[in-house]
Amino acid sequence: MRVLLDTAAFIYAAREPERLSRPAASVIEDPESVLDLSSVSLVEIAIKSALGKITFSAELTREVIERLSVRVLPFTSEHGFGFFLLPPRHADPFDRQIIAQSISEQIPVVTPDKHFRLYSGLRVIW
Repeated sequence: MRVLLDTAAFIYAAREPERLSRPAASVIEDPESVLDLSSVSLVEIAIKSALGKITFSAELTREVIERLSVRVLPFTSEHGFGFFLLPPRHADPFDRQIIAQSISEQIPVVTPDKHFRLYSGLRVIW
């Protein structure tokens, strides 16, 4: 199964796997799963790290991507056009970009964020 990890799920998988739900852990640990991480998440991690909200370096991010065999999914113009169609369910621009990608790619998103469930057409694993 191909899934898109949101930023929190990626960080939990890297640092606090006990915080993952059973379904999330199962899909992340399944060797048959194809794990994608949005390029948007890389920006979010970098910004939050620079602001001191998290301690997560570029080196650690690269190491976790390699360790978990995660593919980085670029944010394309198709994803951007999908963003136009999203109703204003919540304001977090990073989340909304990840939601647009998940819907556009037609893949579930792994996230603990309850706001994601407000969007029809989005399959959430948690």
